[in-house]
Amino acid sequence: MNIIFKQITEDNIDADILIIPLFENPSTQLYSDIDKLIDGLIQRVIESKEFTGKAQQLLQLHVSGIKAGRIILIGLGVKTKLTAEDLRRSGAKAFTFIEGQNLQHAAMSLTAFNDIKSFKARFSPIDYFIEGGLLSLYDFNRYKTEKPAAKKIGFNNLTLIGESKNFEIDKISIIAEAASLARDLANTPSNEMTPSILAQNAMNIANDRIKVKVLDKAEVEGLGMGAFIAVSKGSNEPLKFIIIEYSEGTGKPIALIGKSITFDSGGISIKPAQGMEQMKYDMSGGAAVIAAIKAADKLSLKMNIIGILPATENLSGGSATRPGDIVKSITGKTIEIINTDAEGRLILADGIGYSIKYYKPKYIIDIATLTGACSLALGNEAIAMMGNDQQLMEMIKQASVETHERVWQMPLYSEFAEYLKSDAADIKNTSGKDGSLVTAAWFLKEFAGTTKWAHLDIASTAWSTKETHYLKKGATGIGTRLLIEFLTIAAN
Repeated sequence: MNIIFKQITEDNIDADILIIPLFENPSTQLYSDIDKLIDGLIQRVIESKEFTGKAQQLLQLHVSGIKAGRIILIGLGVKTKLTAEDLRRSGAKAFTFIEGQNLQHAAMSLTAFNDIKSFKARFSPIDYFIEGGLLSLYDFNRYKTEKPAAKKIGFNNLTLIGESKNFEIDKISIIAEAASLARDLANTPSNEMTPSILAQNAMNIANDRIKVKVLDKAEVEGLGMGAFIAVSKGSNEPLKFIIIEYSEGTGKPIALIGKSITFDSGGISIKPAQGMEQMKYDMSGGAAVIAAIKAADKLSLKMNIIGILPATENLSGGSATRPGDIVKSITGKTIEIINTDAEGRLILADGIGYSIKYYKPKYIIDIATLTGACSLALGNEAIAMMGNDQQLMEMIKQASVETHERVWQMPLYSEFAEYLKSDAADIKNTSGKDGSLVTAAWFLKEFAGTTKWAHLDIASTAWSTKETHYLKKGATGIGTRLLIEFLTIAAN
């Protein structure tokens, strides 16, 4: 999207459509100058209550008398209750409407934003409006041979009528692009997003500040990552252990560990067939890590980051790991595998262990589509968060409020250790259904040790079966903006 500022009156802007945002119960005098030129249409629809300014209400007016042939009025809701998320959703409503009308160039009046007094957030109201709009324009149609008509041109130019001071459009664009990258990676079918291809995508972000190295099976075996190897044994696709180093600061790095199962059948403990096609998104955690580090580089964050993506498929076959097998992790801890569909925690255990052994990070955050129980507990509305350091989790909560990628902290009671006791090994990989959301996190806690660590289970939010506001069906990119905001907080 090409976004520019222009100091010009609304009636003289040469655009396909003019966006006029308005708060609830708007004054008919706010746009009286332009309204005179269009025969009082704005005043009439306001006085008739056809348009009230309710949040996300949209009304299109076909007009003459000004250069733009159309106007859309978009509601922002009650001014004194305005939130960043309200603005994102209103922006999404406006932008998706314009895209659907097959229009190329829009202009937006900033007048209604001028007297906002009490809005408290990191960015300006206009920034959030545009962020929601940009996020809503994402589409994944690369495999469709017939493109939708609206995509033949595409909404790609926006002129903001006013001065460019105090806005962060460049930063907002970087964040939206990162979310789109994560969605692209997770939406790509598994035949075209193998561990090797994911590794290539990670290498594509390398530059002077980002170094990427990829370990193969022999190297992983040499390091003793038996838990990771166990998950990969049923697949003919070679595993890849991807390490991304972003170096632009001093001190210990922050380690981001992303679950990167490029397809998950459940292994020997096979999943039901219904919905299994969605398991291409089981690498959403890894996608979020790649995208967040790329954004951190573009934002020039002054810090050190380590991204670790243990990438493999989890398939059944003659060489696949069996329930009852015992494997040894990089830490030396032995694991009895009770269920091969509890594979994400196995690869994360070796990812966490590797980060501690070779990088000694200040913080570890793992992000993973880990448990079906996350959806049972939280629906599709929040990320489950657990960890061993409250200060770290409070920083993540702060990032959550800013991005509306909401987290909900779950407990890690010491009693959960009993659920994972194994008769044959140091620990077993699942306790069964009882407490499965929190015991999965407790399993990872055993490998984090004393390092400050937080776990983000995005299983309930990483995929959407319906379109909501600025999120399309399919992979949502959830966690990407959350990680970017967390890194921004940590860098300051």
